Amino acid sequence: MLREITASDLAAWLADAGAEQPVLLDVREDWEVQLARIPGSLHIPMNLIPLRMSELPDDQTIVTVCHHGVRSYQVGLYLANAGFEQVLSLRGGVEAWACDVDPAMAHY
Repeated sequence: MLREITASDLAAWLADAGAEQPVLLDVREDWEVQLARIPGSLHIPMNLIPLRMSELPDDQTIVTVCHHGVRSYQVGLYLANAGFEQVLSLRGGVEAWACDVDPAMAHY
């Protein structure tokens, strides 16, 4: 079971200058990221995670992000099973972010 974080809670965390910031790992396809993205996200498409996992820090919380939260949850489980201890998935993905945090973000 992977822990999830809501868009509102993630926004509050990112806005807290005193908190250790997470790595936002966007696992969507290139065309999706071009339409809408959370600023500061690291983009590694889901299919490349096994090849590029070494680029991820193991001493920072990773929040996985996708469109609706399904792929990010799967990637989060994969990372947790690979030994990453601090992994969360953004519940509802960038769609929830667009609805709850950034109404200017594109919906697709």
